[in-house]
Amino acid sequence: MKILNSDELKIAETTLYAHLPKSIKVYGFVFAMNKGKPHTLEVLVDTWPAFTTIIVQPDPNNNRAKDFRKKVTLYSTDEEVLRRMLTVENAVDWSTYFLLGGCDVRHSPMLKEIAASWGINMKGYTLVHLMTLTDPNHLPELITSDLEPRMSVLNESHADVVNNTWKFGGDDKGYRNILNLIRHYPTFCITDENNQPVSWVLLYDYCAMGILYTQPEHRGKGYAKALITTMAKRLHSQGYPVYCFIEESNLLSYKLFQSLGFTEDPSYRAAWYEFSC
Repeated sequence: MKILNSDELKIAETTLYAHLPKSIKVYGFVFAMNKGKPHTLEVLVDTWPAFTTIIVQPDPNNNRAKDFRKKVTLYSTDEEVLRRMLTVENAVDWSTYFLLGGCDVRHSPMLKEIAASWGINMKGYTLVHLMTLTDPNHLPELITSDLEPRMSVLNESHADVVNNTWKFGGDDKGYRNILNLIRHYPTFCITDENNQPVSWVLLYDYCAMGILYTQPEHRGKGYAKALITTMAKRLHSQGYPVYCFIEESNLLSYKLFQSLGFTEDPSYRAAWYEFSC
């Protein structure tokens, strides 16, 4: 097992690119790290330079890591190697709570078995659609002349309202997470006559579009479509992957992204899992 350094992360990004879309969440983290985004992560592989399994998790030696929720992401083409890293090699600290996100559901039985052996509770958090867009050039032009002056970016003063309306936010760690995204990643919003955001979209630290929200009194005006198309075009122009995860219960969002040309690989399903003592 090896922790990758900055030069090795650039090689890993190229390797992961060849395994898209199934590797996309790990790829997104590594892509952001290689763009110089601040982070509190470490990246582990089973062997180098040819690896079958790669794990992204908080760096235990980084003091800032505790300011954020403990999240782990992985991609593996060899489940037995993954099993060995999670058990024999102790790649993950099972003694504390963590959230494993964007994980291929085919690993679920093995993860459940390992958790049981450690006396850890494993809870299926949510199943998601992985939606990708390979060619944003076909997106419609949705920014009208009256809407264009109201298109802006979020600033730090908006972190509270975003955090308080975010399904997974509402607390101090959520606030710090939102603040970090606003400071370091692309965002877009539509403002009202008082220059306050009424609709917005952000980019997670693994480069997925998300936290899309429109205040209830401003819905039905096409704001979400305008934000998605603007963000997708900007990301594509800057070399980012263009994708999102949508909870399987969120049919409205699924249809929205699908209507804009986002597609999914029907052979792949991802999930979020919680592990706690």
